Amino acid sequence: MPIQTTPQAVASAAERFGAGEAIVDGETRLSFTELHEQVRMLAGFFAEQGIRAGDRIALCAPNTWHWVVAALGAQYAGGVLVPVNTRFTGPEMLDVVRRSQARALVIAGTFLDTDRLAALRSSAAEEGVRLPGTVLRIPVETEEPAEPGVHEWRDLPARPVDIPVTGDDLSDILFTSGTSGRSKGAMSAHRQAIGVAQAWGARTGLREGDRYLAINPFFHSFGYKAGILACLLYGVCLVPQAVFEPGRTLDLVESEGITVLPGAPTVYQSLLDRPRRPSGGTLRLAVTGAATVPVPLIERMRTELGFRDVLTGYGLTEAVVATLCSPEDDIETVAHSAGRVTADFELRIAANGEICLRGPNVMLGYLDDPIATANAIDADGWLHTGDVGVLDENGNVRITDRLKDMYISGGFNVYPAEIEHELHGLSGVRDVAVIGMPDERLGQVGKAYLVTEEGSGLTEPDVIEFCRTRLANYKVPRAVEFTATLPRNAAGKVLKRVLREEA
Repeated sequence: MPIQTTPQAVASAAERFGAGEAIVDGETRLSFTELHEQVRMLAGFFAEQGIRAGDRIALCAPNTWHWVVAALGAQYAGGVLVPVNTRFTGPEMLDVVRRSQARALVIAGTFLDTDRLAALRSSAAEEGVRLPGTVLRIPVETEEPAEPGVHEWRDLPARPVDIPVTGDDLSDILFTSGTSGRSKGAMSAHRQAIGVAQAWGARTGLREGDRYLAINPFFHSFGYKAGILACLLYGVCLVPQAVFEPGRTLDLVESEGITVLPGAPTVYQSLLDRPRRPSGGTLRLAVTGAATVPVPLIERMRTELGFRDVLTGYGLTEAVVATLCSPEDDIETVAHSAGRVTADFELRIAANGEICLRGPNVMLGYLDDPIATANAIDADGWLHTGDVGVLDENGNVRITDRLKDMYISGGFNVYPAEIEHELHGLSGVRDVAVIGMPDERLGQVGKAYLVTEEGSGLTEPDVIEFCRTRLANYKVPRAVEFTATLPRNAAGKVLKRVLREEA
């Protein structure tokens, strides 16, 4: 019987790959058999806490072996995984936890000098919202002192369970910001999560014995489905890196014999900017996307970093893996396209140039938002991506523009409407528009145009600091320009094209 659920993938990996290394994270080394045992014990913990099939479990932590075990354990218990972006502020985290109606929360202890549980509690107190009844804390930088009402990872009981799960059961809800400024929870079934992971591994040539360095955050579909799940399915050892630091990345490549290193183009550029080069010659596969990849960068990745295969792809939370290049493609195809459809998708270009996708792995819909779902998926089952592209004679898609205003900063999608919504709450701001502008390191960064009330006295540092307290750092504008008016069309819509041309 083919694998259709995450629990099946965990059990099957233990049976097929047994003593092979599944996860290496510092001093922690788990075989596939040991990972299966750890996952079953976490499932037992959730069951003891009253978590039942279909209950949502929110998870906010950096890339560590704990994240993998907690996520798989949540699904092994029949729960629905709700990853939370670790860059979110307290209000942003609370929004996801509240709207997903999470029954349990797994959250990192102090990390990068931030106590996320304290930030979440503060926001909940301000809003008069109760946090989930079950809170499990993951140690990251240090063991936290015992605290009433908080379960510590070190104290987890060892009572494994096995809960039946089907391929059509809800697997996860991944929140992705929308152009309205309000995040939307894209829902996927187990069969879909497994389907895209299998397709990613098959097209890229993932194989047993590979060692996969996970820089892409696990809270993102790239790190979770094209990372954790793909490694389970193909018998690949996963090596998480909690914070990207080029020197540490090179250390791990050498010490762990890394063969697979996916990431945004900025990751490879950062590695190339260092005088040191990886020794040992183990690097085989790089998979990137989210931005144009110049031919010179691909050539340097091959000659200076040692990658044999450099591939590009295109995806979005609502479909995860839509198109991918393959190792057989030439350098021009890789640089100038995002490859061909995969994961059983159909792709067509609408009359307005929009890329539309249809197939069994299109999301089930947006959580509690039938209107947004209907706007995204039409009556014939086509997902309207909001991206504009063209197809070449070989079926390779090239992304040429975006119907929406979204831009990509350091590999993360940024939606200007969300930033604009926050800035409208800043005293003295009368009108605002945010665009993405080119940045050598991050691809694009935000620039805010503000029309202010007379005598407001607002300065660029004031605006940036206001955003820092309310938005994840990659959403914070890097530049602010004060203007008397914003260019608008006859219907009153801001002409962002004009602002981009001026920028």
